[in-house]
Amino acid sequence: MLEKKSIDYEKAILVGVITQAQDETKVNEYLDELEFLTYTAGGEVKKRFVQRIDVPNPKTYIGSGKMEEVEHFVNENEIGSVIFDDELTPAQQKNIEKILRCKILDRTGLILDIFAQRAETSYARTQVELAQYEYLLPRLTGLWTHLERQRGGIGMRGPGETEIETDRRIVRDRIALLKKKLVKIDRQMETQRGNRGALVRVALVGYTNVGKSTLMNVISKSEVFAENKLFATLDTTVRKVVIGNLPFLLSDTVGFIRKLPTQLVESFKSTLDEVREADLLLHVVDISHPNFEEHIASVNQILGEIGCAEKKTIMVFNKIDQYHPETIEEDDLVTERTSAHFTLEEWKNTWFNKIGDRALFISALNKENLEEFRKRVYDEVRDIHVTRFPYNNFLYPEQLDEY
Repeated sequence: MLEKKSIDYEKAILVGVITQAQDETKVNEYLDELEFLTYTAGGEVKKRFVQRIDVPNPKTYIGSGKMEEVEHFVNENEIGSVIFDDELTPAQQKNIEKILRCKILDRTGLILDIFAQRAETSYARTQVELAQYEYLLPRLTGLWTHLERQRGGIGMRGPGETEIETDRRIVRDRIALLKKKLVKIDRQMETQRGNRGALVRVALVGYTNVGKSTLMNVISKSEVFAENKLFATLDTTVRKVVIGNLPFLLSDTVGFIRKLPTQLVESFKSTLDEVREADLLLHVVDISHPNFEEHIASVNQILGEIGCAEKKTIMVFNKIDQYHPETIEEDDLVTERTSAHFTLEEWKNTWFNKIGDRALFISALNKENLEEFRKRVYDEVRDIHVTRFPYNNFLYPEQLDEY
């Protein structure tokens, strides 16, 4: 019997700053997410370094004293990667590399690396490659010796490890070629969408790792890849679904994230055409996450950027089985009660009231409240269908068929 090989995680440290724009609580939230991103990319975080500073140092992001502290830890613990929470300028990255003499990544580079791992189809690989080249173009000078010294591991996937000899002109030519390729694929996908007929289109949107793919599997009986890691799904999956006697198309899209790299938003805009062309959005939210309100805001911001802010939307609050509010002891007179202590019923009496019947509370994993979810989606899809085809009505059955 063969023994299972243990995963060899690369040692990494994280660096963030407390500034006027983000307080300590916010920085810790971002670093928690950055640690999850690092784990998803194949790294193990050994330590975090946080510095309180008015504005990031234009040369090295953090001050000289904190940099010496980081350098000492890197040398003493054989750290492979130092990952910064904010996007570094090309000059900052080059200066930091000279001091620390190891791989330097920022949040953008890390996310691009994860996308490079997760891209399965030719379309996704082309989109990711384009985003990587656009990110690397201003960083070519400082990266070549760095890449020649370090091979493999976090941040080294994709064009960097095979295009070391290229210069700016060749990279620009490659970017132009990739853009032409995407235009061609876009036309093909537009034709495919047109061939789907007049079926109502429903799109799952939401922050990364909120359970969109799990919900897709439950609704459509499909086997869409789902995993407790960030960006488990990159390629848009479309399935024909029938609830009761009403068919519609359901698409699962790439998850969003805070500080999403501009390069990815641009290169994946065509993938988000599924969202643009949808008749109904199901905005899935992980209500068990302590920062789910900020996740909602991040998703809404990106929806606004792609022109979908006003699209008809149902809020689907998922993972109610994992929602556990913090408790306060009766004799605790010090702790201030905040939204972290709200029960689900208390949440429903907050701003959720404004959503009304457009808020659903489910557990896709445990299949809780899915009957209510099915009926609500059916009603919305039926209304759209009747509007589009006034002479082809569907009647809602007393009990939806099991699917």
